[in-house]
Amino acid sequence: MEVYNVIVGFFKNGGVFMIPIVVILALGAAIAIERWVFLTITTVKNKALWNAVTPYLKSGNLAGAVQVTSKSGAAIGQIMTYGLNRVRSARRREDIEQAMEESLMEVLPRLEKRTHYLATFANMATLMGLLGTIIGLIDAFTAVSTANPAEKAELLSASISIGMNCTAFGLMVAIPLVLIHSVLQTKTTAIVDSLEMASVKFLNTITERSGEPQPAPAAGPPKHKAAP
Repeated sequence: MEVYNVIVGFFKNGGVFMIPIVVILALGAAIAIERWVFLTITTVKNKALWNAVTPYLKSGNLAGAVQVTSKSGAAIGQIMTYGLNRVRSARRREDIEQAMEESLMEVLPRLEKRTHYLATFANMATLMGLLGTIIGLIDAFTAVSTANPAEKAELLSASISIGMNCTAFGLMVAIPLVLIHSVLQTKTTAIVDSLEMASVKFLNTITERSGEPQPAPAAGPPKHKAAP
């Protein structure tokens, strides 16, 4: 109960700007949770799909690989589907690679979606805290100017202490948001790297399969020369 009273008192003494900081905290937490869940699920789906489609690629069964990738909602599935479709119309490695890079450019925005808001919210929380403190200090100095000279020092120190609550809360919100933003950026970069690595492995497998020597046709019966 005492902790609850301390928290309530902390918010009351922080001023009106504590409310937008709480809103920023709620939005940042919602985005962080959603992005973490999305990126984690994406990683699991990508690994599962790659393990499922690898046997088809190694055996040269491109039709079976297309059926697996086209039915999957994983990011790597879309990239490989583009590549497999291009294999049918173009045999050059450069054409297949270009198609997969195009698909990767479509996938990247989904991976990076809303993550940059966390850095923006962190800056907003810090600035809101500073603004709340400045407004509080202005009110404090205004009140002190009309107070009894004997009480000015005590009243001013108490007002400054109260005004600092807003800055403290803004920093308490901003610091975790910056850390979470860094973690999500690292996780996104790891997924992008894995997609690029899978694309290279896919291209190498396709190239190796297409470069395999074809069996020589069976020799037919010897042709008999016509009698002169």
